[in-house]
Amino acid sequence: MKEILGKEWFNRDAEKVAQELLGKYLICGNIALPITETEAYVGPQDLASHASKGRTKRTEVMFGPPGHWYIYLIYGMYNMLNIVTREKDYPAAVLIRGAGDYDGPGKLTKALGIDRKFNTQEATSESGLWVEDRGMRVENKDIERTSRIGVGYAKEWSTKPFRYVLKKD
Repeated sequence: MKEILGKEWFNRDAEKVAQELLGKYLICGNIALPITETEAYVGPQDLASHASKGRTKRTEVMFGPPGHWYIYLIYGMYNMLNIVTREKDYPAAVLIRGAGDYDGPGKLTKALGIDRKFNTQEATSESGLWVEDRGMRVENKDIERTSRIGVGYAKEWSTKPFRYVLKKD
């Protein structure tokens, strides 16, 4: 069974989506990798989220409909792959930090050739970048929850357990 996850699936709380993305497959062209690590950015009150600074040209996609890619460049060299969640005008997203053997968001996007050309595009087969449910079930006991990485500036939001990692066997 292969089911492409659509905007209805992503139109939920970022925390829930981040957890349930574990074990789903990130598809880029003809490459399919199981998602192993995510981080939730839960809305405008989340000081670790770009949306906490308000609506800007960069963050406009986060205020759009769910199921669209938000991709931005950090350190002038790494593209970060995020999927927008929640309803239009509520800025929330999930960062895909790892998939398959790639254990870092920059390594992942570099390996798959994911760059800003996908920014704002809907996660569909037509865009060439999407997420599929292939029937893999992940139980709560198989998920490690930690604070997010690299958001020390976000005060109390830096310690929220919004990072989800699929435990290795």
